[in-house]
Amino acid sequence: MSSNIVHQAGAGLAPSEAGTSASAGASDSSRGDSRSPILVALGERVKALRARRGMTRKAVAAAAQVSERHLANLEYGIGNASILVLAQVALALQCSLAELIGDVTTSSPEWLLLRELLQARDEATLHRVRVAVAQLLGMGGAAGVRSARVALIGLRGAGKSTLGQMLASDLGFPFVELSREIEKFAGCNISEIQALYGMNAYRRYERRALEEAIQIHPEAVIATPGGLVSDPATFNQLLAHCTTVWLQADPEDHMKRVAAQGDLRPMAASKEAMQDLKGILAGRAPFYSKAEFVLNTSAQALEPSFEALREIVRSALGMAI
Repeated sequence: MSSNIVHQAGAGLAPSEAGTSASAGASDSSRGDSRSPILVALGERVKALRARRGMTRKAVAAAAQVSERHLANLEYGIGNASILVLAQVALALQCSLAELIGDVTTSSPEWLLLRELLQARDEATLHRVRVAVAQLLGMGGAAGVRSARVALIGLRGAGKSTLGQMLASDLGFPFVELSREIEKFAGCNISEIQALYGMNAYRRYERRALEEAIQIHPEAVIATPGGLVSDPATFNQLLAHCTTVWLQADPEDHMKRVAAQGDLRPMAASKEAMQDLKGILAGRAPFYSKAEFVLNTSAQALEPSFEALREIVRSALGMAI
């Protein structure tokens, strides 16, 4: 008999649905522990949370509407419960589902207290807290001093390379195309990095390229890959060490400009390319909006867009316009 209990959605809700017994788990243990480390860790957290709340197993089982035996299996590490059952157990233990499954922000009392302080705060408050924490941890520049590294963020086709080169020439700063720096680190192009080594490896190269650009260039205009905001650690580095401008554009302009470059990546394989692009924009927009400045490059032609960007950046850096 299998030592794991697999519950479908809604299963394990009635006390009569006991599944595999804990004694079966003990028998498995005597033959050599073959339990999943993930399930064992989950069970330990359930027991620890139950102990912290001072609740008996019977009380938690009743509150969660699962059988006591099923809860025992879960605590022992042989109960592979559905997400619905875990949500019920979390509710019974008066904790978040994140805490139950072991999210890092629930791993210590200090993390939990911080989560409680920040919970339900508005975006403006969270922004101030993030900036203050970055300063406290030495991850930002001096308070009130704007970085002379200007990072352009946004989806591909927003004008980061074209406007970035024009801006760098105007300011007399080096221009850094971060995608090219990533390729130098990897020794192959972006598509090959992702195909050969996977997205996690690509994100590591991306972070290394940004860290090196920050270390080498006290002044620069940096055109970033559109997906950089998808990695919170890398995006934190960018926000802490650069003056950021989101080059925003309408989906139709993104598509038209990318097509003009002869590349529909990452939408090339999709029959619903425009819908995919809109979905990507919608998913990333909350992160792009963390930039200090926004310029809509669909609102005007290239030269007026450059003049607007030039004015934004020169004003931000205290330079003559």
